[in-house]
Amino acid sequence: MQLSVIILNYNVRYFLEQCVLSVQKALEGIDGEIIVIDNASSDDSCKMMKTKFPHIKLIENKDNLGFPKGNNIGVAQAKGEYICVLNPDTVVTEDTFSKILNTKNWTLNTGIIGCKLIDGAGNFLPESKRGVPTPWVAFTKIFGLYKISNYFGKYYAQHLSENETGKVDILVGAFMVMKRELYLEVGGFDENCFMYSDDIDLSYLVLKTGKSNYYFHETSVIHYKGESTVRDGTYMKRFREAMQFFYKKHFKKSWVFDVMMQVGSFVFSLLKKNQQKNEVRTIDEYIVFSRENLELNLPQKTTYLSDFNQFVNLPQKNIEIIFDTTTFSFAEIITFMQLNMSKNLSFKNYISSSNYLIGSNNSNDRGQIILL
Repeated sequence: MQLSVIILNYNVRYFLEQCVLSVQKALEGIDGEIIVIDNASSDDSCKMMKTKFPHIKLIENKDNLGFPKGNNIGVAQAKGEYICVLNPDTVVTEDTFSKILNTKNWTLNTGIIGCKLIDGAGNFLPESKRGVPTPWVAFTKIFGLYKISNYFGKYYAQHLSENETGKVDILVGAFMVMKRELYLEVGGFDENCFMYSDDIDLSYLVLKTGKSNYYFHETSVIHYKGESTVRDGTYMKRFREAMQFFYKKHFKKSWVFDVMMQVGSFVFSLLKKNQQKNEVRTIDEYIVFSRENLELNLPQKTTYLSDFNQFVNLPQKNIEIIFDTTTFSFAEIITFMQLNMSKNLSFKNYISSSNYLIGSNNSNDRGQIILL
């Protein structure tokens, strides 16, 4: 088998359904499998998987075992030569895996490959490519120096633009492709970390083997972000613990350094917590793209279009664009989003299998599901 896609789920039933639908399309023509691990969700994620995807392997953990252990459990049952660690709040395009698995991308020195991630509004997510967060690099991130000059830009690997493929140190755990043999060689995700710095640690462990990690810009994946994480006091505690775990494991040198990292991780987690917001938009008009006679019961004026070329943006209006995912490919949808990013536009996908709309207005928005 060529590829095993590992999806760890926790209480994001509707995002999970959309993710699995996109992965199924992307695996057409590839000898692959999907393994979903559920970390004791209290919603009906498992029931949905058994009903709608009975042929997909589902592992039901009795407790929330965290990101590292949950993924390690999935990889332990994987059969693919390659694995893809994938968040459930993602949407891959139909050609994502075929492009990344192209043999030209894999040399004896290739470690992990990540790709271009965008949020639910089509904006590039800079964490798609990062540098090792050494004390200095972390300092430039916490205090925003990377915004001033690329000289301070190692945290977000600013030696590469979002549209350049190349070597980077750290990739994000929302989307990672690597050989299963390498994953097992470095020990997988460190289970001593519950979540958050696990992807940094895994990327760094791969670098220490002498291999190189790569950011691959030729395919884009939506990462809605934060759907299963409420940024409350528990979030701050776990985030601080995660950052301290990484530094103690790889960089601890003195008590001065340790205190600096504790203060820095506290400030960073506080900033992350304050970033989360659920943006409420007043919609003036809906535009539904469908190549069939789709009719949705929406509260405002609704225009139905069958071709992206028919779209004309009206900046004076707040427009919500809805994509019929049964008649438009995810690749077409993602391309449209990136080409038409605008403050007055928001995007939702229509998932006909469960009759709902799903999307997010920005990377700090926990997202919205509208049952129809």
